[in-house]
Amino acid sequence: MSGKRPTLADVASRAGTSTAVVSYVLNNGPRPVSELLRSKVNRAIDELNYRPDARGRALRRSRRWRQIGLLVPDLTLPLFGQFVGRIEVEARARDHLTLIGNTGYDPERELEFATAFAEVGVDGLLVVGAANAPQTAELCQQERIPVVWMHNIRGDVEADIVRVDHAYAGELLTRHLLDVHDCHDIAFVGGFTEDDVRHGDRETVQQRFEGVASGVDHEVPLIRTDLTPSGAYAAVSAFLNGATPAPRALVVGTYGQTAATVRAIIDAGLRVPGDIRVVGFDGAAVDYGQLRLTAIQQPVDALARLALGRLLGDHSDDDITPTLRVGETCGCA
Repeated sequence: MSGKRPTLADVASRAGTSTAVVSYVLNNGPRPVSELLRSKVNRAIDELNYRPDARGRALRRSRRWRQIGLLVPDLTLPLFGQFVGRIEVEARARDHLTLIGNTGYDPERELEFATAFAEVGVDGLLVVGAANAPQTAELCQQERIPVVWMHNIRGDVEADIVRVDHAYAGELLTRHLLDVHDCHDIAFVGGFTEDDVRHGDRETVQQRFEGVASGVDHEVPLIRTDLTPSGAYAAVSAFLNGATPAPRALVVGTYGQTAATVRAIIDAGLRVPGDIRVVGFDGAAVDYGQLRLTAIQQPVDALARLALGRLLGDHSDDDITPTLRVGETCGCA
């Protein structure tokens, strides 16, 4: 056989029968097939490594439910878990089931999931935090699968991204520290180069850092880390050990590193917010920690509706402006 995918006709030719008979064997009916002929068909299927075309079968059968693929970089992170939960609810309300792939910010794994979803026959693909946007976009174009991008992407594609303005989110935090607390001595915790971060969401962190830096008239110290809690703890601990005096506020680029940052401050013998104010991004709407984090919140519900609406051809006028949730870690009572 050539490199092309074997067809039903190829199986029928190898087995010496008709395509109708092959279909009866694959679908176990509607007409009976003798055991001898059935064995010939099954042998031909094995020899050719034939796989039924899931997309073609999906188009032929009537169904209530359609399917979308959803790629996310890390299901263990609260923000992405919220995205998945909301998108699944919104999709089900539109009679779509959601297939989920956890890419781990791995470009190869992202493309593997996208390829597998195309073979299954999804009606569209949502990609949150793409790590391989150009190749994933090319695959979707080849397979005629609509694709919508959310949150951020790695690589260039000619498409709008459904997201908040992360630079503006950084500006909001800076404004709060300056206007409410008269706090100008600010440092930023996070990394956004390939040397800093291999798989994490470095694009978003960079945009947030640029927003924070734009709000002050001096250079903002950058405490470079990978985007893990252990990385934040080590970097902040080392920074505080060498910084005299310590900065009056730390802006943490990812929610997953805020608890580690607070722990590093406390272990250095300092108080939050008495000695160092801590502010960040995202996180759950309700925080049962000892101190509620002051953080910029993304409108997860609105973002999910907008992304799914674009994918399925609906229109949405939801406001996707980030907002500041004032807690206690900034010094507000």
